[in-house]
Amino acid sequence: MTILDITAQIDYLSTTEKAQILQWLVFDLTKTWPGIEKRPGVAGGSACIVRTRIPVWVLEGYRRLGWSEARILANFPTLRPADLTQAWAYVAAHPQEIELDIRENEEA
Repeated sequence: MTILDITAQIDYLSTTEKAQILQWLVFDLTKTWPGIEKRPGVAGGSACIVRTRIPVWVLEGYRRLGWSEARILANFPTLRPADLTQAWAYVAAHPQEIELDIRENEEA
């Protein structure tokens, strides 16, 4: 895929979708993920939602099982919709890390 291919596809996106892409690019380029943190001794050092001990890989696992955001939020009452937005951006930027976390925890 080239930059020209991407540019052509961006034209079809809504303003909200374009804003999400911009946000993701800023986070990826600066390597900062507001709303996501890694702490030694918490969830094995996996990326978690701030203020919680909820690993991003757990949320992604439920999403892969077909859970809607509403269902995830209902089952994790400490989460806010913005937390899921941050989690999904983190998953998109770190697919190998999340895949490894899911695989390691399925084996455990």
